[in-house]
Amino acid sequence: MSQKKFWSTILLLVLSGVVASAQAVRSERVSPAESAIERGNRSFAKADYESALRDYRSVARSDGETFAQALYNTGVCYFELWRTAEAIDHYRQAVAAAHGRYPKASYALGVALEDEGRLAEAREAYRQSIAASEGAYALAHYRLGLVISMQGDYEAAAASFRKAIVQAGEHVPASHNNLGVMLARQGRLTEAGREFEIALRQTGGAFGDAAHNLKLCRSLLATPVQAQNAPMKLSGVIAAALQ
Repeated sequence: MSQKKFWSTILLLVLSGVVASAQAVRSERVSPAESAIERGNRSFAKADYESALRDYRSVARSDGETFAQALYNTGVCYFELWRTAEAIDHYRQAVAAAHGRYPKASYALGVALEDEGRLAEAREAYRQSIAASEGAYALAHYRLGLVISMQGDYEAAAASFRKAIVQAGEHVPASHNNLGVMLARQGRLTEAGREFEIALRQTGGAFGDAAHNLKLCRSLLATPVQAQNAPMKLSGVIAAALQ
């Protein structure tokens, strides 16, 4: 499975909720712009990205928040089509159309920039997502931690993973694992081991990265070496969702 196709399986998670919501209010008046979004989402679910793009592009600037939503969804389509530069452009437009208050679009922008290796810009996009959500966008904290860890600031990365942990979601076990790696790289092996154990408990023991890291951590505690250079495994979770 390609990397972008892996992301697509997560993108589609929100689609059922969108369609269900539209059906629940079928008796109420639905605007043409909202109908276009719904049609586009159905096409996306079938991997008919070109049809989805046509529907999203039919939403006008005068449609306000729905216009920002259409720009964001257009970006998701372009990203799935491997047209990352166009995805980045549309995510930026979506954030601008929402006057900077679009955490999901800022997060998706960070993912796309990270995919292009533009880590400094990705870091700022994740921070924008966090600010726009008043700290509530857990995946932005998670991805920010990963980007910061690449730059060698393990203490700051650990702080980001801790912020991700306090918000419920599927990212939590991986956040514990990655926090453990950051602690290990600071030589705090006992604390690191506890994080790996938590990650394993939360997944019923089915977390290969955490199992590997815990075994290595125990070995390092028994025979101390430079923990900063130990081959521990970070876990990556990348997600963006249609609206």
